[in-house]
Amino acid sequence: MINIELLSTICKTPGAPGFEHAIRSFLVHELEPFADRIELDSMGNIIAFCKGKSSQKKLMFSAHMDEISFIVSHIDEEGFVRFLPLGGFDPKTLTAQRVIIHGKKDIIGVMGSKPIHLMSPEERTKNSTIKDYFIDTGLSKSELIEHIEIGNSITRERELIQMGQCINAKSLDNRISVYSLLEAFKLIHDHRPEVDVYAVFTVQEEIGLRGAKTAAHYIAPDYAINVDTTIAFDVPGAQAHEVITKLGQGVAIKIMDSSVICDYRMVKFIKEQAALANIVWQAELLPAGGTDTASVQTAGNGAITGALSIPTRHIHQVIEMVHQKDVMETIKLIKILAHSIHQFNWSF
Repeated sequence: MINIELLSTICKTPGAPGFEHAIRSFLVHELEPFADRIELDSMGNIIAFCKGKSSQKKLMFSAHMDEISFIVSHIDEEGFVRFLPLGGFDPKTLTAQRVIIHGKKDIIGVMGSKPIHLMSPEERTKNSTIKDYFIDTGLSKSELIEHIEIGNSITRERELIQMGQCINAKSLDNRISVYSLLEAFKLIHDHRPEVDVYAVFTVQEEIGLRGAKTAAHYIAPDYAINVDTTIAFDVPGAQAHEVITKLGQGVAIKIMDSSVICDYRMVKFIKEQAALANIVWQAELLPAGGTDTASVQTAGNGAITGALSIPTRHIHQVIEMVHQKDVMETIKLIKILAHSIHQFNWSF
């Protein structure tokens, strides 16, 4: 079963790209009882290590712990805050949202924009842009600057809820994968694998797959498997070829996205192991977007790389949704791959 309390804490703990200190501290505390060694590299990636029984091969799992966020760029004379995005946003999803500005203390704000009553007919029909929004904290400038300053990070405010067999929250991209890798690493440690296993929780994925590149260069893994979310466009109006994945149909095994083609040997191996363990899976071919998989695959001398993806509806919104079955299948498959990767056939 999903540990809802743990997942909720992981989702709401702030971690804007470049400002991952709060979520990093929480995860280090959770990992310490299960890791032979934990390192923090210069970028802030968490590298948790489990020593293998015999093989000298190295397997790296990765999941990014940053979340799409904002950064304070200006505070005007009336105390309204302007911001820049940290990660990809569809501007229309900002309407009527609450945010948290992380300064000397946390300040709650709301996303504001021009009221529809005052818009011209032309303004009503045009698409919103990031620049159309500001943050209203209800405080004057003099009150506000006691607590925040230019350069403070801003994250979104939304509680996790359960909806049937689904989980709905902000930042499930990629905190659901962080949760899955954390829970799988605990199981891997309980039954030590043949190979050395590294569980890496990376930084700054949302602004360019940055942390994973340095972590993979440092570890130089023989094998690598990234864990992230992917699009589930299984909703009204979707054409069959647009769906990508469906909620409740199992963990997705990535074949490609716009930034990577997974090693076909690794894809084959993952499929075989899933079949042997009766794990429900679906194929993922994503025409746009990418994950840390690309950076890990090409860092240093490269690695034989694959990826697991958790189907997610309403991605990059505060109402992201995943199915518990898909999450559990992901955790099981991570564990199985850690204990079977020594059987991998390198031949082309």
